Amino acid sequence: MTREMFVLIIGGGRLGSQLALDMLEQGYKIRILDHRPAVLERLHGMLPTEVIVVGDPTQPQALAEAGINTANVVAVVMPKDSQNLAIASFARFQFKAPRVIARVNEPRNAWLFTPEMGVDVAVNQADILGNLIQEEMSMGDMMTLLKLHRGDYSVVEEKIPEGAWAIGMEIRELDLPENCVIAAIIRKGKIVVPHGFSVLEAGDEVLAVTDHKGAQQLELLFAPLKQD
Repeated sequence: MTREMFVLIIGGGRLGSQLALDMLEQGYKIRILDHRPAVLERLHGMLPTEVIVVGDPTQPQALAEAGINTANVVAVVMPKDSQNLAIASFARFQFKAPRVIARVNEPRNAWLFTPEMGVDVAVNQADILGNLIQEEMSMGDMMTLLKLHRGDYSVVEEKIPEGAWAIGMEIRELDLPENCVIAAIIRKGKIVVPHGFSVLEAGDEVLAVTDHKGAQQLELLFAPLKQD
């Protein structure tokens, strides 16, 4: 029997509390640790009492009482970067947490959030937004919906415009790149499960799982034909 996934969230602010709600809805075992009275009052209005642990997250004893020794993932989302780095180091090096994710509040401190400091994944909102903007600018009408496997792959959406080269073609005729799979087609508000013989139509919204190179080629396939 597989052990239940346990996520320990350090910091009960808006990000931490929303993360806790999302994890609970997905069926994960969670605990959320904080010591600020106003934050705790709000948490008790949002979450089951049994998942809330009262204690100073910068103190190893409080981390131990929250169950860090058995956590599969520790997500550190306190409001100060100094706190997040200290807690991440405790989690990794003192408690041997398998996976540590830490929030970067001040972008200029991002260089400190490294595996050497105990951080597996640094969540830097400035970088995330910057990368998305660059990608959306470079990919034209293509929209990135979800990053997968550390950003190597994405779920992308591309709408086929009138006059596109691919209109009237079967998917198997498209010569898609090896690392690109069409997962679904949204046609007139309905989901169409794609097969090799599925014919593409103008206005179709195509959802694909692909890497960056595949996304570029997909955009070319769905681009309108140039008029002479």
